[in-house]
Amino acid sequence: MSLRNGVLAGAFLATLAAGALHFADAEPVVTFLVAALALAGLAWVISIATGAVGERFGPAITGVLQSTLGNLPELFIVLFALSAGEVVVAKTSIVGSLLANALLVLGLAIVAGAQTSSDGVMRFHRRLPNDTATLLILAVFIIVMLGLSDTVGDRASEHQVAISAIGAVCLLAVYGAWLWGYLRSDRAVEPAMEASPRGTFRFAPAIVLLAVAGVSAALVSDWFVDALDPAVDALGISKAFTGLVIVAIAGNAVENVVGITLAAKGQSDLAISVVKNSVAQIAVFVFPALVLLSLFLEQRLTFVLGPVYIGALLLTALAMWQITGDGEAVAFEGWALVALYVILAVLTWYE
Repeated sequence: MSLRNGVLAGAFLATLAAGALHFADAEPVVTFLVAALALAGLAWVISIATGAVGERFGPAITGVLQSTLGNLPELFIVLFALSAGEVVVAKTSIVGSLLANALLVLGLAIVAGAQTSSDGVMRFHRRLPNDTATLLILAVFIIVMLGLSDTVGDRASEHQVAISAIGAVCLLAVYGAWLWGYLRSDRAVEPAMEASPRGTFRFAPAIVLLAVAGVSAALVSDWFVDALDPAVDALGISKAFTGLVIVAIAGNAVENVVGITLAAKGQSDLAISVVKNSVAQIAVFVFPALVLLSLFLEQRLTFVLGPVYIGALLLTALAMWQITGDGEAVAFEGWALVALYVILAVLTWYE
C-alpha cells in the first residue's frame, strides 16, 4: 500500500516538476530527463489503475486493456514529435517501442517466468504468440515493400503517403477482426491480477486515476518533445538512439514492469498477454492510426523505414515466432531476445 502510494506521489511530483521546468525555460537536458522520468511514472500509474479495472476480467481482456492504455505515452510522443517536425524521432519511437516490447521486455519476462517454474520452462497458451507473429509479419510486409520501392525509386515510391494510408486502413481492419475474435475467446484461464482488495483501487477511483494520468501523459509528452532537440544536441546523442531506446523504454514502463512482475509471480498467460498485445497493438493499431492521423498534420508519417530497421523488424518477427510459437520458453531464449535488443541499441548509438 505504501509503495503504491509512493509511486503515485512520485509520478505526479515528477509531472509537476517537468511542467515547472518547461514553463521556467530551464536547462533543456534537465527538462528532458525529468519529463522522461515523469512519463515512466505516469505509465506505471496507468498500469496500477488498469490492473484495478481489469481485476474482474481474464488474461485476454486485461492484457488488451493494459497494452492499450500503456501505449498512451508513445501515442502522444509521436503526435507531438510530428507536430514539431521531428519525423526521425516519431518513426524511431514507434519502431523502438515495438522492438523494446518484442525483444527486451519479452526476453526479461521469459527469464523471470522460467526461473519461477519448477522445471525451468515457462509455459503459456500458444494462440496469442502465433497470432502476434502473423500480425507483425503483416505489418512488416507493408514496411518491406515500401522500403524496397523507396530504395529503387520506382513509380510507386512517388505515392508513399497514399500507399501508407491504404495500408494503414488494411492493418486496422485486420486488427479489428482479430481483436473481436480474441476477446470473445477469453475463458479467464487465470485471474487477471492477484486478488488484493487492499492493494488496488476500486473501479470508480481507478477510472478517475486513468483519466488524470492520461491527460498528464499528454502534457508531459509535449514538454518532452519541446526539450528534445536542444537536449539531444547538448548530450551528443543521435535522434535515432533517443527514439529507439530512451523514448521506447520510458514510454513502455507499463510493459517493462507489469509483464516481468507477472511472469515472476507465475502468471505466465497474463504476462505474455500484456507483452504480446502491446507488440500487436503498436504494429497494427498504433502505427497505422498515427499514419492516418498524420494526414491532418504538415508532416506526414509513412511506413517507409531505413534498411536497418526493416531488417530488425523482420528478424524480430521470426525470432518471436520461433521462441514462443510452441507455447513454452526457457531462460536462455529470453536472454537471446535481450541480446538482440542490446546489439540493435549499440548499432543505433553509433549511427
